[in-house]
Amino acid sequence: MRILITGAAGAIGSTTCRGLTGLGHTVVGLDLRPTDDAGSVAEFVRADVGDSDAVAAAMRGAEAVVHLAATLRSEPFADVVETNIVGTHTVFEAARAERVPRLVYASSNHAVGLTPRTSVAAVDVPARPDSLYGVSKVYGEALARLYHDRYGIAVACLRIGTYRERPSEVRHLSTWLSPGDLVRLVQAAVTSPSLGFATVYGISANTRGWWDLAPGRELGYEPRDDAEVYAERILAGADPAELDPGHPANATIGGR
Repeated sequence: MRILITGAAGAIGSTTCRGLTGLGHTVVGLDLRPTDDAGSVAEFVRADVGDSDAVAAAMRGAEAVVHLAATLRSEPFADVVETNIVGTHTVFEAARAERVPRLVYASSNHAVGLTPRTSVAAVDVPARPDSLYGVSKVYGEALARLYHDRYGIAVACLRIGTYRERPSEVRHLSTWLSPGDLVRLVQAAVTSPSLGFATVYGISANTRGWWDLAPGRELGYEPRDDAEVYAERILAGADPAELDPGHPANATIGGR
């Protein structure tokens, strides 16, 4: 497939570019910053996701778009609006105009971060963002729903957990998404023949996972990694407060 990946120079973007290229896809990367890994893409476009002409040109001929570009901060809010609100709309609108049939949107666990942690959370829990960043991801999920229902674009919203090479704190034992599983998740989203509209949690097969992985598995996502292999080391060095179920930091599924 020919796939456009926005935010290609970021940590998640660069891993996704390398992974999908390695699986045989023709990857076009787009980012405002230059990439340090030019060999991971067939073509790199240096542009802002708010530049509608550049985004549309980069998208031309694509069979799928993976929209990863975002600011991860909540302040200043003007930056959140520019990148996560306006930029996301620009990408979706370009996909509609260029007749791209499939779009993968990088949402976040922070869209539902203030959900009380009482059991494994389903994907249909109400939106409960824990920050203005989380609010922007709720907006993106709503926009994705609109573009699926009104324009027929197949969309997968990935509520990504804690992406990093390896987990380093107690919370990560539940929320970790490994680099390998990130690629497996995106690959499932861009190739699943059954995708219409889906919201899935993006975590590895963590023994202590807080979120339901069944919707991702319905798309063909089969995570292979488990943060539990790091548990002994992490728990040995943990602050006792991190282990207290009554501590405020442990009351919700996000918030950090």
